[in-house]
Amino acid sequence: MRVVGLMSGTSHDAIDAVGAEITLRDGVIRVRIAGWLSRPYAPGLRGDLLAALPPEATDMAALCRLDTAIGQAFAAVADVAVREFFGGTADLVASHGQTVFHWVEDGSVRGTLQLGQPSWIAERTGLTVVSDFRSRDIAAGGQGAPLVALFDALWLAGREQRCAALNIGGIANVTVTGGPAVAFDTGPGNALIDAAVELCTDGREHLDRDGARAARGRVDDDLLRLLLAEPYFRLPPPKTTGKELFHRGYLERVLRGRMLTPTDIVATVTALTAHTIADALAPFAPAEVIASGGGTRNPVLMSMLAEKLPAARLLTSDHLGLPSAAKEATAFAVLGFLTAHGLPGNHPACTGAARPVVLGSVTLGTAGLTLPPAPPVAPSRLEVLTDA
Repeated sequence: MRVVGLMSGTSHDAIDAVGAEITLRDGVIRVRIAGWLSRPYAPGLRGDLLAALPPEATDMAALCRLDTAIGQAFAAVADVAVREFFGGTADLVASHGQTVFHWVEDGSVRGTLQLGQPSWIAERTGLTVVSDFRSRDIAAGGQGAPLVALFDALWLAGREQRCAALNIGGIANVTVTGGPAVAFDTGPGNALIDAAVELCTDGREHLDRDGARAARGRVDDDLLRLLLAEPYFRLPPPKTTGKELFHRGYLERVLRGRMLTPTDIVATVTALTAHTIADALAPFAPAEVIASGGGTRNPVLMSMLAEKLPAARLLTSDHLGLPSAAKEATAFAVLGFLTAHGLPGNHPACTGAARPVVLGSVTLGTAGLTLPPAPPVAPSRLEVLTDA
C-alpha cells in the first residue's frame, strides 16, 4: 500500500507527512520512504491551539473550531504529500491528529483527545483515513502511549545488542528491546525547554534553536534537584505523561521566588531532559540508544545526553536509514497499514493493554476501501528500505 502518515506531536509546531510504500510478506514489513515534508502551523492557528491547552481554560466552541481548523490543515498537508510523493494517487492516509489532552488519573489513563477532524482529509484527498489511534488501546486497559512501541520492536528486532529507541519531541519516550520489550514516556523532551524560552522572551520565541541559549547558560544544581523531585519520574512503566503536567505554568510555579538568568533556566531544563532520559534507561543498560525527533537538532541536549550515557552508543535513526524528523509519521503510516489489514497495532507489554487490538477509526474515502485479506503470518520484523 502507498500510505501517507501524518503527525503533529507535543511541540504543537508543525504537521509532518511521510509517503511510505509498505509491503508485508512472510512476516516482514518492508517500508520504503518515498518522501517526507513538514509544514508549520499558521501562527494564528498555533496561537489558538496553545491558548486551549492546559493549564488554560477553554470551551466547546473553541474545541469545535480547532477540530475543524486542524483537520483542514492536516488535509492540506495530506493533499500535498499525495501529489508530491505518489503523483496524485495513494491508498490510505493515517492521521495521528493533534493531541490536546491525555487524561491521566491515579497513574491510569482514562481517555485521550486528538483533534483534526478526519473527514476534511478524506474529502480533500478522496482517500480513506485511519485516525484516533490511541483510544482503542486505552479502552483495552492500556496507556494509549507510546504507540510507536510496536514499530520500534519490529524495526530493532534484528539488532544483536540491547537497544533503546528514543524519541525526543515535546515529551520524550523510549522503547527498549533485546529482552522483554518495554516502552514509556520518560518525561519532558522539549516541552520545558520551549516553555522556558517562551517565558524568558514573553512569548516572542518558542524554541531554543540549535541549543544556543542553553550553551550560554549554566545549570543551576538547586533548580535541577527540585525538578528531578517530580513524582512522575519515580513511577514504574508502563506510564505516560504530556503537557497536561509539563507546561509553562508548571515551570513558573517551580521558578517562583528564584532569581536566575534566562539562559541559566534554559540550560537547567535542558539538563533535566538529559538526566531523566538517562535515569530512565539506566536499569536497562542499552548498548545503543537510537534517537529521533526534534530534540536531536539540539546539540547541547545531545551532548548532555551522551555524557549521561557513557556506556551506550548514541546515534540517530538517520544512521539506520530512517530520517529522524520523519520517524513518528512513518510509524503511524505503518499503524494505519496494520489497521487496514485487520492487524493489531499496539504492544500490550509496552502500553499495559490487556490484549493486542486493532487501532483507530476508519473514515471512508470516495471509492471506499476494500480490506485486504488478513495475512496468514503476523509481522515479526520491520525493515526500512533505502535507495542506496
